[in-house]
Formats: sequence, C-alpha cells, structure tokens
Amino acid sequence: VQLQASGGGLAQPGGSLRLSCASSGFTSDYDSIGWFRQVPGKEREGISCISTSDGSYYYEEAVKGRFTISVDKDKNVAYLQMNSLKLGDTVVYYCARGRAQAGCYFVSGPYEYWGQGTLVTVSS
Repeated sequence: VQLQASGGGLAQPGGSLRLSCASSGFTSDYDSIGWFRQVPGKEREGISCISTSDGSYYYEEAVKGRFTISVDKDKNVAYLQMNSLKLGDTVVYYCARGRAQAGCYFVSGPYEYWGQGTLVTVSS
C-alpha cells in the first residue's frame, strides 16, 4: 500500500493550491483519510479528515471555511483544496490513511499509512 502526496508549491497570500493524496493498494471502504501539517520541532497537527465510508469530515478551526477536503473513490485520490492562503499556512503537509468503521480521525495515532510530505510556501 502506498500514499503519494503532491500539489505543494508556492502561492501568494490569498491564493489557492490543491493538494492530492493518491492511494494505491487499499481495498477497504472503511477508512479515514487525514491531512496533517508539521512545523519543524513540533508534532504533526491534524487539519482535516474525511471518512470514506460515511463521508463525514472535520476541519481544524484555523482552516475552517478556507480549506475543503474531498475524496474521489473511483480514482482513489483525496484532495485538500486550500483557498485564501495565509503566510502561516507555510509548512509541510502530509496525508495519512487508516481503518475507521465510521467517522474519521483528527489525530495521528490511528493512522497506519503516511504519504511523504509536500511543502506549501505562502509568500508575496
């Protein structure tokens, strides 16, 4: 099984980026997919998650209203659409996937699989 995160790059404040998390080898319909970000020296912070079974989702307060999580089950790709980017969104983003009968996980512990990080830089 593998997760491949992509889509990071440079954006201006107020701009947008869309991160993708491509899954391969996963067969379960009962998974949680999460997006995390990590500042060097600090723990990974959950910013959003979505359930592949019931479609429920959650956002961390700082990104609510600006970021949108979605999943294309046919393509096995999860997305994080990031709008109204701020300087403080500059950080490495990770996607993760793990089993969840219902709902999704906002913390890193339950996730078994992680993609490599993708760097988002917001700068004018």
